[in-house]
Amino acid sequence: MKNLYKSLFINNRFFYVLGGIATLFVVGFFVPLFFLFAKVLLFILSVLVIIDVFLLYRLQNGIKLQRNLPERLSNGDVNKIGVLLKNNYTFTANLSIIEELPFQFQKRDFIFPLQILPKKEKNFFYDLKPTERGVYNFGKTNVYVNTPLQLATKKYVLGTETILKCYPSFLKFKEFDFKAFNSHAIAYGSKKIRRIGHSLEFEQIKEYVSGDDIRTINWKATAKRDQFMVNQYVEEKSQPVYAIIDKGRAMQMQFNGLSLLDYAINATLAISNVVLRKQDKAGMLSFSKKLEDMVVAEKRNSQMRLISEALYNLKTDFSESDFGTLYNVVKRKITHRSLLIIYSNFETMDGLNRQIGYLRALAKNHLVLVVFFKNTELNSLINTKTDNLQEVYDSIIAEKFMYEKTRIVNELKKYGIASVLTSPENLTADTINKYLELKARGL
Repeated sequence: MKNLYKSLFINNRFFYVLGGIATLFVVGFFVPLFFLFAKVLLFILSVLVIIDVFLLYRLQNGIKLQRNLPERLSNGDVNKIGVLLKNNYTFTANLSIIEELPFQFQKRDFIFPLQILPKKEKNFFYDLKPTERGVYNFGKTNVYVNTPLQLATKKYVLGTETILKCYPSFLKFKEFDFKAFNSHAIAYGSKKIRRIGHSLEFEQIKEYVSGDDIRTINWKATAKRDQFMVNQYVEEKSQPVYAIIDKGRAMQMQFNGLSLLDYAINATLAISNVVLRKQDKAGMLSFSKKLEDMVVAEKRNSQMRLISEALYNLKTDFSESDFGTLYNVVKRKITHRSLLIIYSNFETMDGLNRQIGYLRALAKNHLVLVVFFKNTELNSLINTKTDNLQEVYDSIIAEKFMYEKTRIVNELKKYGIASVLTSPENLTADTINKYLELKARGL
């Protein structure tokens, strides 16, 4: 009886019919025929309710459910959730399905109406788009079942509570993989050559010929062969690429529900995948007041898992980022020449001038690529037709801020520092394109 009390609900249709019968009883005080008619209807309603409840509770497991969740959620992407329902009743079941979604989605009216034929199964899907990383707790699924009479409802609480972790966007891997292995990237008539360089990757010992660098003479081999022998090196095939994420307060700005930090994290994961596919070494680190979450650049099977775990719990600390600390750490821990992709955000020239000295110092030993963001919301102010003096002021100020971004690009270029100025939505694609460009140029 306790379970019956908790799971049984009387539908509105019952109360509408009961209200009509009550009206007939009132009229029956004046017209006896209506009083008799009302009693007959009340008896029929009572029988139908009993039949309805009997049909619903005749089977203990009249409805079965299987919820198909992914192993993990991808932040900022549409994640598809599947639910398989089976109707074990001998009648067509009218269902209302309420999912207990994680609180992060803030959805309180997530209801699906569904109809399933007797002894049949039906799949339905819905999409979820998380906008923050972390732990998502999916509760159970509440299924409310009606017979065709729809006088009473039985509630099923099905499924199990499931905890999923939301990681940086990993669904974009395949979307950007084609950029790294596009057969049309090589122009017709071009010739692949093996670049001879002075990196640390040794290739062979060969006889000295006029024009060889005398600094590469191998004196031991020369003594054995009684003629000059030199070491030959080739350009390193596995070059280190570090994604450096600024966690300062400038990266907390929101665009389309995601912070700039989340955009940078998603881009880091995608480009790390491309870097490893291109046979380079991928690594990452984050910084604000101090260095955190460093993954040394390597080329191994577990590297993507390590980077993904390091990115999983990154949070902004709302402080001014210390590029001096970044320079000291890079100088001490990254000894090989590397490509440093620095995700940060500079709004004004004053903001850049405070850090340009450290960026120039990094550029002496590494190839530095600074990635920062356009404020796309300023476009609406610039392109809106102005009707009064205040709107004119707003438009001029917005244009000034947009011009500041262009000045920052030119200032970085003046000191030989590469840059990418992009909108948050295009961050991943533009960063990968720039990496492929730098790699093709042999920089």
